[in-house]
Amino acid sequence: MVDERTFVMIKPDGVQRGLISEIIHRFERKGYKLVALRFCKPALSVFEEHYKEHLGKPFYKPLLDFITSGPVVPMVWEGKDVVAQSRKLIGETDPLKASVGTIRGDLAINKSKNVIHGSDSLESAKREISIWFKKEEVIDWKKDSDKFIYE
Repeated sequence: MVDERTFVMIKPDGVQRGLISEIIHRFERKGYKLVALRFCKPALSVFEEHYKEHLGKPFYKPLLDFITSGPVVPMVWEGKDVVAQSRKLIGETDPLKASVGTIRGDLAINKSKNVIHGSDSLESAKREISIWFKKEEVIDWKKDSDKFIYE
């Protein structure tokens, strides 16, 4: 089995609403393995690097104001096809268009306060993981229950 890694972040609204354990539970229940996690309130410069592809867009400043308004929970998840599958688990960016059963479809209403961020490609995942975690902070470990999840 070839594992992928993806970056996921619970945004300040998810933290404030007490959704950390609910979100982690959904990823664990799916069968993915948590390999890095932090609870933090990073400097603006971290978010500027993370969201640099949005620089100049009308929503950039409001996004930075919101994302720096409180603590976040950055994480790295590992597993088969985790980038694409986590996007399905998370749901559409606009929670009102997200399917029931997805994190955003069940737990959010507003597009700008949509609880969670997830990498949209392997390239984005690698870039975002490197912004948030040092190599030694991403832990390689064997999850014994994988034998019940993967063939």
